[in-house]
This record gives sequence, C-alpha cells and structure tokens, in this order.
Amino acid sequence: MELANRVKTLTPSSTLAITAKAKELKQQGHDVIGLGAGEPDFNTPEHIIQAATKAMQEGFTKYTPSGGTIELRNAIINKLTSDQGLSYQADEIIVTTGAKHALYTLFQVLLNPGDEVIVPAPYWVSYPEQIKLAQGEPVIIEALEENEFKLTPEQLEGVITPKTKAVIINSPSNPTGVMYSKEELKKLGDVCLKHNILIVSDEIYEKLIYTDEPHVSIAEISDELKQLTVIINGVSKSHSMTGWRIGYAVGKKEIIKAMTNLASHSTSNPTSISQYAALSAYTSSQDEVDMMRDAFKERLENLYQLIIDIPGIECVKPKGAFYLFPNVSEAAKSNGFNNVDDWVTALLEEEKVALVPGSGFGAPNNVRLSYAISLDQLEEAAKRIKRFVLNHQ
Repeated sequence: MELANRVKTLTPSSTLAITAKAKELKQQGHDVIGLGAGEPDFNTPEHIIQAATKAMQEGFTKYTPSGGTIELRNAIINKLTSDQGLSYQADEIIVTTGAKHALYTLFQVLLNPGDEVIVPAPYWVSYPEQIKLAQGEPVIIEALEENEFKLTPEQLEGVITPKTKAVIINSPSNPTGVMYSKEELKKLGDVCLKHNILIVSDEIYEKLIYTDEPHVSIAEISDELKQLTVIINGVSKSHSMTGWRIGYAVGKKEIIKAMTNLASHSTSNPTSISQYAALSAYTSSQDEVDMMRDAFKERLENLYQLIIDIPGIECVKPKGAFYLFPNVSEAAKSNGFNNVDDWVTALLEEEKVALVPGSGFGAPNNVRLSYAISLDQLEEAAKRIKRFVLNHQ
C-alpha cells in the first residue's frame, strides 16, 4: 500500500534519533552521557501532581470543551496579564495537546497549498515539517552566527513575497538559547505590519532566562502587533511537564475558533487530568520554577566555560532555554572528519557522549548540547569531548 504524499518528504527528528542511539548503547552496558534531551530533568512539582490526583479522585475524568476548560483558559488569561500586561478573552485561547500540537493545528488552519512561512535558521526541527504537512512552503533564512543567530529586519524584508503568510519568532530559542530584545522585536514587527504578515511567537522557554533582561513578547509592544500575533506557549518546559502534553495558542478569535473546530475532529480535547494539573501550575506557588531556573543557570555558567575552552569550538552564549549551540566545524576539520555529523557519530561511538547534530536545525556547522542533566554529568561530558578533540588532532 502506498503512503500519502504528505508524509513521504518528512525528515525524522534528529533529536529523537540521537536519543534512541544513546539509549541503545546504554542498554548494551555502555556509560553514555546523553546531551540530546529537550526536557527538564526535574520531576513535575509535587503540588501539580497532587492536583492531578485530586482531579481523578473527584471524577474530573470526562471530556472537556475542545478548546480546554474555562478554568484553565482563565488562568492563562491571568498569567498573560500579570506577566506581560496583555489582555485576552477566553475565546482567544485554545488549550492543546502540547505546544507542538498548537503549532501543528495553527498551520493546518492557516496555510493553503503554496503559502510561505519564513523560518529563521537555526530552527526547531518540527517547524519546517509541520509547514510542509499543511501543504505550505517553509522559507528558510539563515540567521547569522555573528548576529547571535537573530533574524534582522533586512533579511526578513528580503524574502517576503506575495505568497508569504507568516514568520516564526522563537525567543528564547531552541536550539540556540538566544533571545530577542524589545527593540529587535519592534523592528521585525514593523516589517510584518508593513506587509500584513502573521507572527507566530513561540515563547515556550520564556520562564528559563538567565540574564537581567526580561522576556518580551512581540504581542506586548503594540496593539497592532498583538492583533497580528499568535502566541504559542505551554507548561512543558517552565513546570517540567513535558509528558503531560498541555500547550496553548493565543490570538485573534477567528483563528482560535478555526483551531478549536479542527481540534474537535482530531483530539476532541486535551487530557482532562493534565488540564487540572496545568491549572495548578499557573495558580499555585512558582517556587519550583525559580529553583529549576537557578539550577539551569548554574549549569550554563559551568558548561559554557568548559566548552569554549576546547580547541576548535566557538559558542554564542545563550540567554535562555537549556541548550548550548556551539560551532564545532573547526574541531571536526582538525580532527579529520568530512562534516560535523560524522564527528558527532564518532564522538558517540568513542567517548559515549551523545550530541544532536546541527544539520537537523538548519545549521550543519553546529551541535546542540542540552544541559538538562546533572552538573557532574555535564562536567564529565565536557571532559570526554575535550579528550576526543585532542586525541584526534
């Protein structure tokens, strides 16, 4: 039986592939350090787990509205108001089965065949694939490393065509960890307003920031930009709830209504228990969020210094998320490898350190290192990487 054309061009997730290989080596008894994880290593805070338990015991195990419970949507409204000064109504919010599903559903209701979405590279691996599944065309534009991997207004203006429907802005970014300032966002927003281009603002890492600079949503800069923006967010990274699968989209009610209608014929609704857990995440203590952020900041400071001390490796210091995205092309070349992918494979085989090749993120000279593991393991991983580089020179 022949498969549908829409799935034939899909590229498997490089993150999941390297994680699977690392697990295979571990099962064979090897001491593997995996730096490919895209999730916090902390357990979900206890009060959130207790809220889910209470919900089950009290019978909240049935269908909910397709767009999410009104209680959770109201909690998201309050969160947006208190954190960013943004005002929304319940019909401008859809709760989804993870932020990834919010993006998928958005592209499905937004794109017609041939519509273009501008995707700055490095990008999260699922952006181009989801756009293609919606029969759109991802327009990849390289955000230069010397500009901290940030898209410039001139670059954005240069790739806009009559088919351009949207642009994706991910701040803080996966995989680079870089963050746009308010002024940078305003300049990009001016271009989008000029051409009436929808802004997809992926803010899933907004709570994981390690500088004094505040997170800024492009939607809070002006009412005009708010009307042009769909915010994507969720509790997966901020509250260590990746497995609970709760995300959301916020935007104009016409878009949200279309997304809700589509969700009603696909997932029916997000898991009821997870919604009550997410409600507790947003309405109870945020102490655990602060604790996780402090731990990630300590790991970042230690790992960053260790990595940039390795010959042939350069790295833009991230301001958020929990990734380093170093350029290892010189190290790979001096080590005698044809490309970074081969270097990553050899590193895993010889030193049992699993990194994610940057090719999956549209940046073949780089690798992604997650510091969502213990500091001891991070220090040992850096030691092994340095040993590998020096042994191959």
